[in-house]
Amino acid sequence: MTAACSSLIAELEEAVHNGSADRRVETLRRVTDLFLGEADRLNDEQIGVFDDVLGALIQRIETKAVAELSSRLAPIDNAPIDVIRRLARHDEITVAGPVLTQSSRLTASDLIEVAKTKSQSHLLAISGRDQIDETVTDVLLNRGNREVANRLATNSGARFSEAGFETLVKAGETDAVLAEKIGIRLDLPIRLLRELLLKATEAVRSRLISLANPEAHDAIKQVLLSISSQVTQEATAPRDFEKALQFVGSLQNDNQLNETVLLEFAKAKQYEEMVVALSLLCKSPIEIIKPLMKSAKGNGLLIPFKAAGLKWETASVILKNRIMRHSISEDDLALYKANFIALSSATAQRTLRFWIVRNTTKSVH
Repeated sequence: MTAACSSLIAELEEAVHNGSADRRVETLRRVTDLFLGEADRLNDEQIGVFDDVLGALIQRIETKAVAELSSRLAPIDNAPIDVIRRLARHDEITVAGPVLTQSSRLTASDLIEVAKTKSQSHLLAISGRDQIDETVTDVLLNRGNREVANRLATNSGARFSEAGFETLVKAGETDAVLAEKIGIRLDLPIRLLRELLLKATEAVRSRLISLANPEAHDAIKQVLLSISSQVTQEATAPRDFEKALQFVGSLQNDNQLNETVLLEFAKAKQYEEMVVALSLLCKSPIEIIKPLMKSAKGNGLLIPFKAAGLKWETASVILKNRIMRHSISEDDLALYKANFIALSSATAQRTLRFWIVRNTTKSVH
């Protein structure tokens, strides 16, 4: 190490113990400049000297100066390792963020510890690293929020375990933007791509086709063709309502049919019982309800929901579970909820009566 380096470190030690705050910051910058200029020529022992002195100084200077140090050291491959680890564990994300995102000094164990104990901002910073091991992404997905999941999904350097991909796909069921990001990953297993597309909305499926690169495009199209066939078969499959009519009718005769029972049918995805119960509760023929339940759009169902006096909780479960292989996005669900709240019971009942009369008239003719 040069004489200038030794002299400046001695000055830094003096600043740590006896100097003013401004002097400590100025000396820190000078030592950092010296380290960055000499980094390629320093051995481990010399780097250790910088590690000790900088580590002592970090505890005695303001956060803004520590954040500046973090930004300058983050891209350096042989930065003082103890300082880097201390910066990574700092509660202030302005300090921790640069090294969490960039520093190659941090091991998977370091990143896992931070991911398990620190804030969502810390997790988001880790999610932006050029390379992330499966063990790290597992923790990030388990603890992270939607923003973390979205950043990981777009990070081509992030590696996922089977369980990690399953967590991502599950989150994508209610997040159309995330589903698109997951669907175009080349490393997504075909089994999970199929599961993702099964639950995706038509809009998301179309977007995936347009966004996918040539390598993923054909695989997505093949899965979509298979899914389309299955959905069509399910929607057009004949349904036998005879047993459901008898069972649900007996509940009504015993005064046991109510919204709670309908909600249980919906949660259990008992399709026939759900259709019959809704028709009886809103006092409508089953022929009115059946096409509404099969429709890709859910607005029509809001009429019998409101006419039957259902709560939104029940209505939303029916909308989600009425078609096994059809997904409803959170945006669509929010729109249906707004329309449901705005719709009055009186308007719903008048509309339903009109549908019943029109259906009766068609039947006569």
